[in-house]
Amino acid sequence: MLEKAQALKDLVDTMMSDFKIRCFMINRLQQQKDKMNRHLARMKDYEQQYEQLANRPVKFLLFLENNSVSKIMGTPKVTQHALLSLPDEIKMEDVIRQGKIQITEIGKRQITKECVLKMMSTPVLHKSVTMKCRRHVYHISYVTSDRIWISDNHTLIMTNTEGEDLHRREISSYIERFGQHTVNGTGELVFIDKNHNITKLSTENNTTSTVINIMGPRRPECVYCSPSSGDLLVGMYKIDSNTYELNRFSSTGQHKQTIAYSTTGQELYSKPLYITENRNGDIIVSDWYYGVVVTDERGKHRFTYTGPLSGSPLYPCGICSDALSHILVCDIKSNTVQMIDKDGHFLSLILTEQQGIYKPRALCYDYKSHLLWVGSYNDSSWKNSKLLVYRYINRQDLLAGICIW
Repeated sequence: MLEKAQALKDLVDTMMSDFKIRCFMINRLQQQKDKMNRHLARMKDYEQQYEQLANRPVKFLLFLENNSVSKIMGTPKVTQHALLSLPDEIKMEDVIRQGKIQITEIGKRQITKECVLKMMSTPVLHKSVTMKCRRHVYHISYVTSDRIWISDNHTLIMTNTEGEDLHRREISSYIERFGQHTVNGTGELVFIDKNHNITKLSTENNTTSTVINIMGPRRPECVYCSPSSGDLLVGMYKIDSNTYELNRFSSTGQHKQTIAYSTTGQELYSKPLYITENRNGDIIVSDWYYGVVVTDERGKHRFTYTGPLSGSPLYPCGICSDALSHILVCDIKSNTVQMIDKDGHFLSLILTEQQGIYKPRALCYDYKSHLLWVGSYNDSSWKNSKLLVYRYINRQDLLAGICIW
């Protein structure tokens, strides 16, 4: 019995010792847990304070973007910063915001560069390039910021910003064409060849391939490659009916669309010279007799612009659109480049003889640098033509591109 009692006592002592150890460990763990909770609480306070400070610009811009505030009808959304920086004389239609802000999670945000484009009060001549022994520049197609294709009626020439010939191809034709070339999305030249087909030129290996083989009694007058779809828009002359139409082809030459008449049966085109496309998808044609003819992408006639003044007809040549969806057209009679909005309302004579314009024929807008190229005669020499480069749109960065996680 004594041995059993001693064994029971030892067992009780062992259990009490284990219980004390457990209590001690539990107490220590609880202390550590409390300490960690206090640290976490402080960290959350710091994080909340940081996020409140860091997210203020983002919340402000999102507020301007999403909240209903009084706006002028028909004007694009801009940030408060951009509005405060505008001169009084600049119209709201001349402002566009680019860039975006993405909120991925609470406490995590990604900001890409935010910028605003606005019209300058007066265009500035950026560069003047004399094209020696070129009587005129009929057309300009943009390749890169320092390389463009130009043409007269007989020759295609790739040149740089110094007027140096980089590539040349003869396309002699008895037919006078104006907008006879364009550049596709891969930088290849697409042009109307002397056999009246649409041909693609690769300057890397100096090889050509036929993209569209024109069949039947039709003759292409001008061509343009859509930057948005890659489609080719071709102004055609129908020889048998003595009428004109605009045809859309895929990049591989498959016919997709024909535009020739308005909903009332009126002919839309009388002699298309140049084609371009606006940022809203509108198809814009410079027509020698009708003026600037604009249809939507489905071919529905939207408007025809015939000049700012009644009784003073427009003699249109080169045409382009800019990043603000303005339409710019050369008028060789008045020696001006005229600007209209996307709905056909006259805005201004953006370039005149005072800015060095003389018999302007060709226009090309660079969407990357926001520079306008103009093909113009040299008023002091009948043999030399000029390439004039103007800036009339300024870009202002609002936020630097940063990423916070």
